[in-house]
Amino acid sequence: MNFTNLIKVALKAIANNKFRSFLSMLGIIIGVAAVIVMMAIGQGSKESIRKNISSMGSNIIMIRPGADKGPGGVRQDPSAMQTLKVEDYKQIKAEAKYCTYISPEVTASGQIINGNNNTSTTMYGEAPEYLDIKQWEVTSGSCFSDDDIKKSAKVCVVGKTVVDELFPDGQDPIGKIVRFKSIPFRIIGVLKSKGYNSFGMDQDNLCITPYTTVMKRLTAQTYLSSINCSAITEEMTDDAISELTAILRSQHKIKDDAEDDFTIRSQQEMMETMSSTMDTVTLILVVAAAFSLLVAGIGIMNIMLVSVTERTKEIGLRMSVGARGIDISNQFLIESIIISVTGGILGILLGAALTTSASLLFGLPTSIPLWSIVVSFIVCTIIGVGFGYFPAQKAARMDPIEAIRYE
Repeated sequence: MNFTNLIKVALKAIANNKFRSFLSMLGIIIGVAAVIVMMAIGQGSKESIRKNISSMGSNIIMIRPGADKGPGGVRQDPSAMQTLKVEDYKQIKAEAKYCTYISPEVTASGQIINGNNNTSTTMYGEAPEYLDIKQWEVTSGSCFSDDDIKKSAKVCVVGKTVVDELFPDGQDPIGKIVRFKSIPFRIIGVLKSKGYNSFGMDQDNLCITPYTTVMKRLTAQTYLSSINCSAITEEMTDDAISELTAILRSQHKIKDDAEDDFTIRSQQEMMETMSSTMDTVTLILVVAAAFSLLVAGIGIMNIMLVSVTERTKEIGLRMSVGARGIDISNQFLIESIIISVTGGILGILLGAALTTSASLLFGLPTSIPLWSIVVSFIVCTIIGVGFGYFPAQKAARMDPIEAIRYE
């Protein structure tokens, strides 16, 4: 019996038991759809996080006070978190050759008030270069200057969320006086909206002011919370980190065998860490969804065993007119593969539909990788062959005389 005839016989057998065949496919359909959806959500979330981090600048370098972790992983003493000084920032600015923009950072959180309107926000004390580092754009007004830093001027640039909360009537905020922790600040600029990031944080709920203003008028601190830098190019990030490490170790007079009292992290490193985390989460979800494919394969084997038993007399008749054992085996194997692959195709279509629905209805970031579709086809074929093999072999080994006599 040639291959074409075997396919025709297999399709006819499936058509004669449509409902049972569909139930056999159902496990495959659900399993493949679940895998596709999990992969799409995982990949989409990963791409969304990478996009958000990249939008903040892929060549950003962040210097934080304190070592990466204390001895034995214990919490560090508060004094260890006060190791960055304004002098460190000035030294980096004077010596760093691999950094284009450098900004010290100090922060203060609290209520910002305009008349009867108020909202909670964070006041970021920065240098003007901070806007270039974080790729912020001023849509109206202007940023503060180096002269404002020298004077510790009470001026600020605000995000759109702050504007909407403090000026709900659509009034132009430029030149208006607002109060933060009882200190009056004059709004001199409004930032272009960036919206929410993939962590659910409102990027527009912020105020930026000279770092000297925060240090002298709000927090009365002499140390920096961090220093933000921007490498010349993404490829030079590692060179910039090595250079910054050398400058700070020299500035802090750290001996060769001593541990750093600061931590340097790049945006690239953060991106790689987040990608690795999302890959792990996605893998766990896909493995959980893939168990349904194993159950579906067992279901196909059960159905094929029932089919072999029901068609025992048919098998005997085919053998008596010259069908070989391999022909009988291939017939049932092809049936199993057709059920499995058809279920896989329907599962892919259902998975794509559910992914689109999740994206439209719930706003979830999704992206179906092409390789996941290819892998689904391969897995479905393997399931068809693997779980159809035993029933096919059982059919092929039947004694034709005993099979004909079977009632």
